[in-house]
Amino acid sequence: MKRRIPAEQQRAWMPALHRWYALVWVVLGLAPSVIGGLNDPAPQRYTALALLVVTGLGYAVVRCLPGNPVVRPTAYLCLLAGTVSAMAWLPGGGASLFIVSLPQFWILAASPRAAVVLSGAAAAGTVVGSVEWAGPWSEAVTGNTVFALIGYAAGVLVGTLLHRSAEEAAARALRLSTELESAQSELAEAHRRQGAVEERERLAREIHDTLAQGFASIIVLAEAARSTLGSEPERTARQLLSIEQTARENFAEARVLVGSAPQSGLTPGPVGTTLRRTLDRFAEDTGITVLAELPELTCDQQTRIALLRCTQESLANVRKHAGASTVSVFLDRQEDRIELEITDDGRGFVVERSRGFGLDGMRRRLAELGGELTVTSSPGDGTRVLAALPTNGQE
Repeated sequence: MKRRIPAEQQRAWMPALHRWYALVWVVLGLAPSVIGGLNDPAPQRYTALALLVVTGLGYAVVRCLPGNPVVRPTAYLCLLAGTVSAMAWLPGGGASLFIVSLPQFWILAASPRAAVVLSGAAAAGTVVGSVEWAGPWSEAVTGNTVFALIGYAAGVLVGTLLHRSAEEAAARALRLSTELESAQSELAEAHRRQGAVEERERLAREIHDTLAQGFASIIVLAEAARSTLGSEPERTARQLLSIEQTARENFAEARVLVGSAPQSGLTPGPVGTTLRRTLDRFAEDTGITVLAELPELTCDQQTRIALLRCTQESLANVRKHAGASTVSVFLDRQEDRIELEITDDGRGFVVERSRGFGLDGMRRRLAELGGELTVTSSPGDGTRVLAALPTNGQE
């Protein structure tokens, strides 16, 4: 269904020109009619002045006072058509007032059809009045009548073209507005989808770095505890205690992920202390020798979490894949960044062939904070992981 363009939108270009036209209408329409009627007999002069004054006041009311945008202009245009017709019957009247007043029918009419009808009534009144005042038809047709008919025909042609042009412009504006709204809706939906994807990736990374690693540790410890259950009760007890601690940590991380805890379960303190606890647990659970240099550096919570997650992921990879006997961890602050280096003497791997989620997750986590991850390894030569994060002015 074709959507109708409101008349107000079709006439959007007219108000800017109307102020200039009002001046032209007063100077070239009303003023000459008043001056031309000054020499008429008293009854005719007063009648002409009264008609012109009432019409001018009606015009001012329509343009300056708020009101119904259809009824009031239509009533005024009927008054204007009557005034133009009446002026044509007076000796000083003629087609000039009709010609100058023609734009008003197209500016103020509610529709092109109304403009044609009302201006046609004014043209008919002007022609009839001119004929009656001039006398024989042969004399009248050569003067005001011809100008009135030509003016009416030209007004209909120009007015119709302008209204059509305005309607097309309004239709284009409406179409562009609709397309813009549609594009904005699509963009908002794309942002929503992108946000959902990013949130899923974040949750997947957090689950992998926390819950999944914790469950993997629990499985390994449980298998070890089962194998030593009868022969080494003290070692089994330590393993069961480690299982309990890991399960509690997983529970705390799960509460953070589902939003029932306000932030990560990390306790306040220097990042070195946080990493030391993780390394001690790793050495106790695996029996792998851990060499560490962890100065008591302070940093913000996001940096602490990123360094801890990188350490946890690297140690998990050592436990699952490296077959290493020694792991070295070094933490250092450079001029504008904090560096965490983790190396092992395990079997190594080809970095370019690695498709693990863990390394990609570490890279993305560091990239979100403006940092970077460098992994160096080759088969038989162990692995070196270097995480670097900007300090951002932190001491």
